[in-house]
Amino acid sequence: MAKPITLLVILLVSFIPLFSQSSPETDREAITKILRNYTGEDSPGLAVGVVKDGQIFYEQYLGLANLDHKIRFDASTRSNIASTAKQFTALMVLSLSREGQLSLEDDIRQYLPSLYPAVNEAIKIRHLINHTSGIRDYVFLLEMMNKPFWRQVGMGNNDVIELLEQQQELAHAPGTTYAYSNSGYTVLTKIIEQVSGEKFNDYSKAFFEKLGMHETAFIRRYMGVIPNRADSYSDWGDGNWLSTPAVTKFNGDGFLYTTLKDQLIFELAVQRAYQSNDELLLQAQGPIPNSEITTYGFGLELDGRLGRRAPYHSGSTFGYHSHTTRFPQENLSVFVMSNNGRIWSGEIADEVAAVLLPEMEEEIAYDSRLYEGVNEDAQIDAPGQYLSPTGDLIRVVREEGQLFWRMANYNPYELVREGPQLFSAAYNEKFKIRFFGDELVRFYPSGRTITYRKQAVVPASFTDLEGFVGTYRSSELDMSFELRMTADKELKLLFSNRDDERDVEVLNRNELLASNFRMKVVRDRFDRATDILVTLNDRARNNRFKKKTNLKFQPMIETENGSIQVTTIGGKHGDGSQILLTKNYPNGNEVWFKQFGGNGYDKASSILATEDGYLIIGSTSSYGNGNYDMFVIKTDKEGQQQWQNTYGGFFNEYGYSAEATEGGYLIKGSVQQCTSRDVLTNECTTNVWFVSIDENGQEVGSEVLEEIGGK
Repeated sequence: MAKPITLLVILLVSFIPLFSQSSPETDREAITKILRNYTGEDSPGLAVGVVKDGQIFYEQYLGLANLDHKIRFDASTRSNIASTAKQFTALMVLSLSREGQLSLEDDIRQYLPSLYPAVNEAIKIRHLINHTSGIRDYVFLLEMMNKPFWRQVGMGNNDVIELLEQQQELAHAPGTTYAYSNSGYTVLTKIIEQVSGEKFNDYSKAFFEKLGMHETAFIRRYMGVIPNRADSYSDWGDGNWLSTPAVTKFNGDGFLYTTLKDQLIFELAVQRAYQSNDELLLQAQGPIPNSEITTYGFGLELDGRLGRRAPYHSGSTFGYHSHTTRFPQENLSVFVMSNNGRIWSGEIADEVAAVLLPEMEEEIAYDSRLYEGVNEDAQIDAPGQYLSPTGDLIRVVREEGQLFWRMANYNPYELVREGPQLFSAAYNEKFKIRFFGDELVRFYPSGRTITYRKQAVVPASFTDLEGFVGTYRSSELDMSFELRMTADKELKLLFSNRDDERDVEVLNRNELLASNFRMKVVRDRFDRATDILVTLNDRARNNRFKKKTNLKFQPMIETENGSIQVTTIGGKHGDGSQILLTKNYPNGNEVWFKQFGGNGYDKASSILATEDGYLIIGSTSSYGNGNYDMFVIKTDKEGQQQWQNTYGGFFNEYGYSAEATEGGYLIKGSVQQCTSRDVLTNECTTNVWFVSIDENGQEVGSEVLEEIGGK
């Protein structure tokens, strides 16, 4: 593995005054000036606090908590800090772990067995905390369902759990990929309830009391009274303030109402923990033990801020937002919260911190591969499709002589050439990209890299396009979509819960793109499209939609000199039924006919032309094991029977159609499954049934698929 190196060229950034270069009062004035650039006295509020060297260095309140009644945003105001609250939920879990009431290595099914029963891998508590569980974010599951969370009046944690109980698969294997997920923290609240025996609201309220945070609590009821609550606002860019009321009651992942004073109490406790050796608070500032990643810990980002080691986190919901950053080496903490949706707490926190941090030289240490083995004469074939380790497809395209990076239908960005194989992102020259043959590697200043592998693009054929057409359903999301093909051979997508039909871009035979819906085609052993994995956002990847089987009959096929047709006719002796095969002239007159069947009921559904004859598909009660069995007859081109066979058991199985496969045929039909053979008490379902047979009619496998008539 390549080791990070420090560039010979050191980029100097953020030359910031030393503490000794300015007085505390000058620094406070500089901070206040910054804040006044973001909000006015008659605008929604802003609260900023700074803890330095174990003391509150700065505390400021600007703007209004309520615009209607001109109520000031002050020390008593409680605002919603959204996802910045995750650190407290994680801290509660860590506390329970240190008390021995749970282990971070515990599988979550130990506490919530109804979640993901079909997943074999362990989904550990620590996977929830650092967003590597594979559990999709409910915010974007709801977005997929066209039910934006901010419209779901009264929706809460129990509703999220019900939604997750419908999920049978994870977006990725636990511990393998970081994908931020609010759902994980919702699940943590339920684990806390199971372990503590208390409602999460009650347990968390007592936890905050122990921390001395008496004005802090998670929302309990969406219409509940919260004394001194700030209302949230946004102007949506037109300068006219609109109230954006929070109508949900989620908690644990966010929706913590608190005062700046309470947050400064906590920041003081964290900063002083380094002197008092408070092991709980100290452990909460670092990576999780045994974690596969080190960039996210106990509800805190750990990849640094302003070029320094600094745990931090942001949060945003409705018009509320907040940010906390801690610089342990500088004994400096900054906390920002606001009910003004026009501004951003993270940006403000960075500007405030820059006033107080000493100047420093930022060393940018790229992975050594960035500059190793550079070939000045190298010729690169950069354009193409590349796949990331997480399965994301990106495209490098050439437009008017320039290379661009494209991800889904997001705005592309230009790749600026710096060398024969080296490029940088136009929006930030620190992000480097180098091509190594069939690999593309992204280099980050921290030393992190991501390798993308170039794909051998197989264009979709007309047969592929035809194979995409159909209806696909997700039982997990209770929704479906239809892919259809126009006369111009273009694909169109229509979701069952949306009115607008979308154009589909066919990237290759296994990747489709419709607006920002990324779609991966899953194929079976016969190379047929059977499922499509849909991703709208990286927080909720790979939602499986299964193609509904089309069991339509095909009783007639055209030939070069007419047609071949199968029908069901009455039995020879006036009872039962038989199968009639006829060859017809182009005008419809009969050339010859053949009759098949026994003494019971034999029914024809479809006929398939083979290289040496025909395959008749239907059902029979004359032969086989049960009431009706799937029935297949093979004939030569003159209609002479070569073999026949039945497939099924005691109950009813029907054959509908067939298609040729390598070395045989796939018979499509239905199978009845019952709880018993007692017709008075049994309960039965009918499912799609695929039976694989060889060229001689011998069964080589079968598969039961979706229920017919079910969702």
